[in-house]
Amino acid sequence: MLNVLNFADPERLWVLLLIPLLIAAYVFALLRKNKIGMRFTNTTILSRVAPRQSQWRRHLAVALSLLSLGALSIAWARPTGSEMVPRERATVVLVMDVSLSMQATDVKPNRLDAAKAAALKFVSALPAQYNVAVVSLAGNTAVRLPPTTDRAQARQAINTLKLQDSTAIGESIYSALEALQMAPTGADGNADPAPGAIVLLSDGQNTAGRSPVQAAAAAKKAGVPIYTIAYGTDNGYVDLDGKRESVPPDRELLQKLATDSGGAKFDAADQAQLDRVYTNIRSEVGQVPTRTETTALWAGYGLAFAVVAALAAVSLGARWP
Repeated sequence: MLNVLNFADPERLWVLLLIPLLIAAYVFALLRKNKIGMRFTNTTILSRVAPRQSQWRRHLAVALSLLSLGALSIAWARPTGSEMVPRERATVVLVMDVSLSMQATDVKPNRLDAAKAAALKFVSALPAQYNVAVVSLAGNTAVRLPPTTDRAQARQAINTLKLQDSTAIGESIYSALEALQMAPTGADGNADPAPGAIVLLSDGQNTAGRSPVQAAAAAKKAGVPIYTIAYGTDNGYVDLDGKRESVPPDRELLQKLATDSGGAKFDAADQAQLDRVYTNIRSEVGQVPTRTETTALWAGYGLAFAVVAALAAVSLGARWP
């Protein structure tokens, strides 16, 4: 889909100033014609000399002609739009919360198992040429799998994730940025690193490590967007040391991390929603905006308006039975 237009030759748009001048000239001609028509008192003789024309068809012909001029003027200025096209290479770092709150059962069978199942689908659906890395999010974050295109290794890394204490969201972002530095060069010999993105799923609040906000700023500086997933419901809880603890996701923090890094924030309260979130993220990560010239499109608009305007003009001179 195309968005706001830019122009390769914007100075040519000055020709659009002709349109209001032509409109003013047309209105002036209509007023002058009406004044001349008032000199004739015998309208019967006037209608025989100059048969009455359809007013609306004449206005339509002029309007379409002006639209044609406008569209052709825009085409002459060589407009360009931004179009989303499939990305050829990318490295996606999957950051998964494995803190003790992930044993909550508000998402069946529990948060961790449901998150693993959704992550496996996500990884399998990514383009084969994409690198995938896995980072565990707990008190001690770790790169469980460096970037690789081997999906079997990615599935194994996800399946072997285990529950741990604490939640260090900021540290997990720094670990993800380190993982991106491990990404291999392109198979075609392209030495430039593949564009990177972080997909961070968390169901709780930051309780350890460096500031998540500072980590998001570091990701922004590196040009790496963070797509956050606020996972679980506000009613989720876990029993720890004989005490029931409420474990709602920190949606406000995750929203800020996504906004500050140039990514997007999503919510998932069950596995079905999580599957849909991963589908949306896959679409966003897998496409890149590309500038595309749309001159031909606007020239086509101008031609279409011109054809209809010509038909309207021809109908003015036709004598219908």
